[in-house]
Amino acid sequence: MKQEQIPGDAIVIRGARQNNLKNLSLALPANELIVVTGVSGSGKSSLVFDTLYAEGQRRYVETFSPYARQFLDRMDKPQVDAVEGIPPAIAIDQTNPVRTSRSTVGTMTELNDHLKLLFARAAKLHCRGCGKPVVQDTPSSMYEALKAKPDQRLVITFPVAIPKNFSEQEIQDLLQRQGYTRIHARSTGLLEVVQDRLRLSGVERARVTEALEAALRFGQNKVNIHAENGDVWRYSSDLHCAECDIRYAEPIPALFSFNSPVGACDTCRGFGRVIGVDFGLVVPNEALTLRGGCVRPWQTASFKECQGDLEKYAKKRGIPLDTPWKDLTEKQKQWVLEGEDDWESWKKSWPGVWYGVRRFFKWLESKAYKMHIRVLLSKYPRVHRVQVVQWHAPEARRHAVEARRQVGARPGASLDRQDQGFFR
Repeated sequence: MKQEQIPGDAIVIRGARQNNLKNLSLALPANELIVVTGVSGSGKSSLVFDTLYAEGQRRYVETFSPYARQFLDRMDKPQVDAVEGIPPAIAIDQTNPVRTSRSTVGTMTELNDHLKLLFARAAKLHCRGCGKPVVQDTPSSMYEALKAKPDQRLVITFPVAIPKNFSEQEIQDLLQRQGYTRIHARSTGLLEVVQDRLRLSGVERARVTEALEAALRFGQNKVNIHAENGDVWRYSSDLHCAECDIRYAEPIPALFSFNSPVGACDTCRGFGRVIGVDFGLVVPNEALTLRGGCVRPWQTASFKECQGDLEKYAKKRGIPLDTPWKDLTEKQKQWVLEGEDDWESWKKSWPGVWYGVRRFFKWLESKAYKMHIRVLLSKYPRVHRVQVVQWHAPEARRHAVEARRQVGARPGASLDRQDQGFFR
């Protein structure tokens, strides 16, 4: 191995003697997929696992403090003269690990555990309604924000919701007993109570801070500030968008895990794919007509009634029954397969509205606890990947989070922009 032939970013191994390696020296180009092949006993594992991985992992562990190193698995230094340019290494063992249909490289190497924690801690929440950052305001941060705005007369208020079992007058009486006699605005079920009126340049900071603290306390962590020119600035000390009045849950690692019911996609449940109906198998022979039985599942004795429904509603809607499937228009085929647009539910729409093939299969899925139904569904499967993965918990699926990571790399395709938010 000549020095001039080695690329600058290559991993260089000199004099590897681990196990059955015989003073092996070589250079491996970085950022490329490399396959190591050879007969059994030729030293593949000795090179890849016992030399490359062992040295990369050993150097990585040595970067931690002595206290942290005692909790980490340490590997012996391999028998090699020198290893240059090696980064921290990750290895997937050749043994058969416990795998499920949800397993990925990220779960098997435990990288997902670190990514979940990273996004839960280094996330910046943005409102799904207005797109503005959602921050937890404090009286000090609110004061600084007001100070940066043009000096004018301000009215500091806080909202008070009127419970259903109270009248507005009863709430006003309770407020008056606590010294609040001025109401800035009224709306259905809500009073906006005046905490203080002031001009920022004419009062001390202590008075403004005290007014904001009191407004947060009585307004359940919400404050509205009305400016003389008509502007309204809303603040909240919770993870709450004051502009859209949407409250968000604290981000937790489980929210970013497809293996958790909290963070799994509602559509695919974390599998990344769903099983649908292959209409090519439902209508295998396009030369047949609707009356001639082109819809294959409805030609059995169990579902012959559906064939009767098809013929009955096709006559009512003017769909030709004796025309081959291939000669029907796209609109007519859509009617047969998808049903009618004004369908609501079996209880409300049937009979009267044509259900279509797709809704027939959805009804079958609700009966999938029966063996013969599962057998029937298995004859017409179509597996397809979910195009838009929603990483939102049942409680947090309503909110959009833009996680602006403190590192530069994208975490992966699973975190692309969503209809309700996106992660970067």
